[in-house]
Amino acid sequence: MSSDTIPYYFVGDGSVKNVASGKASPLLGLANWLPAKRSLISTGRWFSTTLLAIMVATTVALAADDHNPLAGDPKAAKAGEYEFRINCALCHGLGARGGGRGPDLTRAQKKHATSDAVMFQIINSGIPGTAMPANGTNGQGVGMTDQEIWELITYIRSVEVKAPAKPIGDATHGKELFYGDANCSLCHMISGKGGRLGPELTSVGGNRTVEAILDSVRNPSRRLAWGLTEPTKEFAQEYETVTVVTVNGKEIKGVILNEDHFSVQMMDTNEQIYLLEKDKLRSFQKSRESMMPKYDAAVLNDKDLGDVVAYLINVGGK
Repeated sequence: MSSDTIPYYFVGDGSVKNVASGKASPLLGLANWLPAKRSLISTGRWFSTTLLAIMVATTVALAADDHNPLAGDPKAAKAGEYEFRINCALCHGLGARGGGRGPDLTRAQKKHATSDAVMFQIINSGIPGTAMPANGTNGQGVGMTDQEIWELITYIRSVEVKAPAKPIGDATHGKELFYGDANCSLCHMISGKGGRLGPELTSVGGNRTVEAILDSVRNPSRRLAWGLTEPTKEFAQEYETVTVVTVNGKEIKGVILNEDHFSVQMMDTNEQIYLLEKDKLRSFQKSRESMMPKYDAAVLNDKDLGDVVAYLINVGGK
């Protein structure tokens, strides 16, 4: 056999066989099975063929692993929820709905994770050039096993929000109510328009279910979380009601913007901002109640509420 002839070929198990002997050689590295003498042209041709084969093998492997073995398993989703709360919520927020560093993972269309296999690779190996670390057992992150990663993916898939099968209401009328008689825009902002006291709602219709939004309006305090310890809640504890009384006896009620051991920065119902020293306050009280009033049927009937939600879904889906 000529030294310019490639003496090895790939087989299905990932090993390489010698054409002459038929014996398998482990895939230990390209240099280990290069012929001793080879022209520059044939070497280049050999590398091109080899790299193409490796790329094809990798693609086939990814395709084979595309299916999550735990898909749809409620026990796996529950275990994944625990993993998410401990390892992911700090960046990706409560209920996977986005945080200061990580994106919202409840949207069905994701920028990077186009399939379960790709999502697995992202969690396991991270995304270079971003804050997303490698979280597999060989990475720099939390050292999750393959089983734990699949459980995490199962949980993320379980909280993805899909558009309702049919429109819940009249979005045009809902917009009129949002900025008009329902007074939503006094506290909530959409696309830079509205108030700042409550959560920003531009994307809420795209990352929360219809049922969750309806319940948040009818029972706003039910979904107020206490830090990261309640991952099923919708809104962070920063939206709880805070009441302070200054040394001069002035009562201020609002929400906290920033707080440390010595001071608190808060916004009142008129969106006036205060910076107060704690040791100069007569009282400082936090409540597990949201400042948002309950919109029962007497305040906003079911049809009008459906229209407002339809507007939020319309905006959030863009």
